[in-house]
Amino acid sequence: MLRTHTCGELRITDVGKEIVLCGWLQKSRDIGTIGFIDLRDRYGITQLSFDEHKNKDVFNQARILGREFVLQISGTVVERTAKNANMATGDIEIQVASVEILNESKTPPFTIEEDTDGGDELRMKFRYLDLRRANVRKNLELRHKVSKFTRQFLDAQNFIEVETPMLIKSTPEGARDFIVPSRLNEGEWYALPQSPQTFKQLLMVSGFDRYYQIVKCFRDEDLRADRQPEFTQIDCEMSFVEQEDILNTFEALIKSLFKEVKNITLDPLPRMSYDHAMKYYGCDKPDTRFDMPFVYLDDLAKGKGFELFDSSESIIAINAKGAANYTRKQLDELTAFVKKPQIGAKGLIYCRVADDGTFKSSVDKFYDQADLQKWADACGAQTNDLILVLCGELNQTRKQMSELRLELGKQLGLRNADTYKALWVIDFPLVEYDEANKRWHAMHHPFTSPKPEDLKYMSTEPQRIRANAYDMVINGVEVGGGSIRIHNKDLQKQMFTLLGFSDEQAQNQFGFLMNAFEYGAPPHGGIAFGFDRLCSLFGGSETIRDYIAFPKNNMGRDVMIDAPSAISDEQRLELGL
Repeated sequence: MLRTHTCGELRITDVGKEIVLCGWLQKSRDIGTIGFIDLRDRYGITQLSFDEHKNKDVFNQARILGREFVLQISGTVVERTAKNANMATGDIEIQVASVEILNESKTPPFTIEEDTDGGDELRMKFRYLDLRRANVRKNLELRHKVSKFTRQFLDAQNFIEVETPMLIKSTPEGARDFIVPSRLNEGEWYALPQSPQTFKQLLMVSGFDRYYQIVKCFRDEDLRADRQPEFTQIDCEMSFVEQEDILNTFEALIKSLFKEVKNITLDPLPRMSYDHAMKYYGCDKPDTRFDMPFVYLDDLAKGKGFELFDSSESIIAINAKGAANYTRKQLDELTAFVKKPQIGAKGLIYCRVADDGTFKSSVDKFYDQADLQKWADACGAQTNDLILVLCGELNQTRKQMSELRLELGKQLGLRNADTYKALWVIDFPLVEYDEANKRWHAMHHPFTSPKPEDLKYMSTEPQRIRANAYDMVINGVEVGGGSIRIHNKDLQKQMFTLLGFSDEQAQNQFGFLMNAFEYGAPPHGGIAFGFDRLCSLFGGSETIRDYIAFPKNNMGRDVMIDAPSAISDEQRLELGL
């Protein structure tokens, strides 16, 4: 080894030791005849000291060293006179006896410090430099820790890790596939897996009983903060189980991770139906760190001569506790927020509850104090509260109010990143109707089992069928989802028929799975957690990019290696393109 210690391990108990360190020069400074260098490696930072009177040659050598030079130094551990309580090694420094330059460095394009002066695109272009920053490195250390404890937990539960193929068959359901041409089978194509779904079901048919994999998946989707074209899942499947077995097993996994990684004891996860979530939160991943449920004012607000309300399918209110002091400017900003094209509301109605219990609203012309008192009673509004109201078509208004609720939660400090509220959302619809294409689509995927008691609606009222499916939601983020699978060939064929597959199409796309079901498929089910999302949640970040070593930008590009890129004419010819 070129070193005896790392830059993060020496302490006051090491004073007097002769040591050798290796690392990168983070910063240097001169104070007359004394100089200092902060030497950094993966483990931390150690201060080096150079005294012109004690070793003039080394002192002069240190003065010409540049930022990010790779150094090997030898010297003696001494106690610092000016200690730094913010550094783990802040009680000591190294009195340097010799310096060897292992490699020089160009001046980096941004400072390699926690508060860097580099923008996102620049740091992604030089990601290998960005990864030297302590806060970025800690994100990947957290990722490693989550991975390590996940494996330990699942291993202890008799799960076996099995790798599944990366080159598979393209399927029409779900997001767009990334396609890979086959050189040896000209004119035919592989797809990169959106998930190992069919393979893990085949493993259950194979009798593996309990499977897991921390696996790369690929989806050719538009990007946002919690999406990347390639991402990682904790993918799991179990045999001879019912929904309750899955929920209990993986609730225990998440509780274990929170305890190991964050030293937080999660409360038991409540169960919320999809219908309840949509009715009172407007989305299937409600943030339950704060209340503010929807209140429906249809019976109280219609018939008073206010045309906007009278012509609306639904009138929905929320009560922002203690927000009656919102200024007109703040209310105008909230109105502008809900009228943004991506939200699409036509306007925002408000009603304040004053200190004396009277009401002041933006619709006082149509509603007297008695009317507004009924609004307040329905919303549980009291002194100093603010009622906000949206109206319109039911589903659209729910979505709009969901966005407003989250924005208010943020403004009122109710979405604390250090507070964690988790729940299961269950009883999803099995299918949803696509008006544009006049066909049913699977809400999760075509292999999700219907609730047994709803099978009677399969051919008559598919919209009434509830899926044996479940999502885990933490702080308004869907971190995992799964279902009990169909394990009966006839039921699977029925599902494909409902989704508009001909027998030929079903056989062409999924014949391998349906054939496998003829050889004794056990009842089985599973779940997949978004590993990157979990890591960002543990780290208190809204973007998963911070927890991926080499992420893509918002256009799906790797600006560091300049990918995707063109291929040569020779490659095209080989691939028959």
